[in-house]
Amino acid sequence: MFRFFENLVDPYVDYPQDDTPPTRLWPFLKTYARPFRRVFWAAGIMSIVVALVEVWLIAYMGRLVDLIAPGSEVSFWADYGWEFIIVGVFLLTLRPLLQVIDVALLNQSIVPNFAAIVRWRAHRHVLRQSVGWFENDFAGRMANRIMQTPPAAGEVAFQVFDAVTFSLAYIIGAAFLLGGGDPRLLLPLLIWFGLYMVLMHWTIKRVGPASKISSDARSEVTGRVVDSYTNIHSVKMFAHHDREINYARTAIEATRVAFQREMRLYTIMDVSLVLLNGFLIVAVVGWALWLWSDGVATAGIVAAAAAMTLRLNAMTGWIMWAVTNLFQNLGVIAEGMETIAQPITLTDADDARPLVVKGGQIEVEGLSHHYGRGSGGIDNLTLSISAGEKVGLVGRSGAGKSTLVKLLLRFYDTESGRIMIDGQDISTVQQDSLRQAIGMVQQDSSLLHRSVRDNILYGDPLALHDQMIAAAKQAEAHDFILDLQDGEGRKGYDAQVGERGVKLSGGQRQRISLARVILKDSPILLLDEATSALDSEVEATIQSTLSTLMEGKTVIAIAHRLSTIAQMDRIIVIDDGRVVEDGSHSELLARGGQYAGFWARQSGGFIGTEAVE
Repeated sequence: MFRFFENLVDPYVDYPQDDTPPTRLWPFLKTYARPFRRVFWAAGIMSIVVALVEVWLIAYMGRLVDLIAPGSEVSFWADYGWEFIIVGVFLLTLRPLLQVIDVALLNQSIVPNFAAIVRWRAHRHVLRQSVGWFENDFAGRMANRIMQTPPAAGEVAFQVFDAVTFSLAYIIGAAFLLGGGDPRLLLPLLIWFGLYMVLMHWTIKRVGPASKISSDARSEVTGRVVDSYTNIHSVKMFAHHDREINYARTAIEATRVAFQREMRLYTIMDVSLVLLNGFLIVAVVGWALWLWSDGVATAGIVAAAAAMTLRLNAMTGWIMWAVTNLFQNLGVIAEGMETIAQPITLTDADDARPLVVKGGQIEVEGLSHHYGRGSGGIDNLTLSISAGEKVGLVGRSGAGKSTLVKLLLRFYDTESGRIMIDGQDISTVQQDSLRQAIGMVQQDSSLLHRSVRDNILYGDPLALHDQMIAAAKQAEAHDFILDLQDGEGRKGYDAQVGERGVKLSGGQRQRISLARVILKDSPILLLDEATSALDSEVEATIQSTLSTLMEGKTVIAIAHRLSTIAQMDRIIVIDDGRVVEDGSHSELLARGGQYAGFWARQSGGFIGTEAVE
């Protein structure tokens, strides 16, 4: 039975991905609700049916009071026995069945699947954002929004049917019940209901914004805490334990104050609700007794009115909490939308085709990119690299080397100019095909918090085990990998490397990253200080590996250690975002320009690239 209801909706069903999702709350939720249309209708109908059954049951208790009037004992069972048997069978069979269907639709079909569909699609959407987008926010805050929005959305769906639909049907049924006994009993119910709606409007109007403020504050706390944990080495190295505690405390205090203001609303709501419900009980039951004393109403009507008001008294607190909880969760969703509903700005063209690399020729034409600042980055850079050519890239810090690499990978769209690979403008090809054609080893070799095997196979998930081992051996990583063991006893290639690879040394991370790129075997190779984390002995071995790896590929190598690029076909010097020198190692030394100055000043093979910004 559980599986039947759980499988009524597939949260992973195919859907058209939207680069510009709705930025308003209800249209945003509607996009996720489409696969649930039939289930929502069924849940709404069942909620109404269950509510009406509850109202009927109270009405029937009133009828029972009338039937057991003095003098009816002799003929009671003869006159009403079959009626009570039918009612008893209904209460023991059909009513539980209706309840099971109602609850199963909510708990099995809607809540887990609706949360899953929001989490799945939100994660897919966020992963499609550009690298620049991720660089503008806390990773912890983004992750918090991805994690807290789905359960909030599931709770909203639950409350709509468990509380809102049920309570409306119940109150309407109560009105018919009281009006059927005597229309005058409707008057105190309507007065109470009007005041109740005023209180609910007052609460809801304030709870939504207050909840969003609290949710924002919680996300800020998460962002700051995760930032400290992620950079724990720096925290310990600079002995800033107290500074980080105070940094988190300011956010925690802001969260506490925001939450206190939110909880004040609930206190006011509770006190007001007690006064309103007191009025409801006194007015309805008192009026019913007055009508009974005048002989207008029966004892059954008085009993039903009393039971109904007591039931409403118990329900109204739950309804108010449920509705405010609904709007509280809507506030959480609204805060999550600040991440989830942001448009994808770096997209493939509608007619984008896969990049076809025949030789790997790279043409850079009038390229400019200043990150929207008007300065820095790349400035009108023009460059041509032939297919299979090995080029070293040199320049001071901030000269534009890393920007050129990021633009080549299309982590950003250029502000002007273009980059061509084998005659194809990279802005017109599919991003994934572009990045699959480029292998890169970075100075900061960040690994995934998974096994060594998973990290190497990231280069080619379809590679065979022997191919993975061969790549690790070529990167001089196989021997140390066999000696690895994590805290849970996993060894070798199954050992976990820790977040960003923190359980490994810099050189070990670098060699695993190199093995990953070797396995990828892309026609274009980018090396950003590829051997900077290696000791001299390992570097000498890796250099021969790199020489083999570079054969037949177009290579761009960024290096501060000039000895690692001296044998390149060409060396290009960039300064202030432009090419200032271009030639072989010997040619540039002969010119006596910037490169010659770098070479003369280097110590142990490093250049003084930080002198001028």
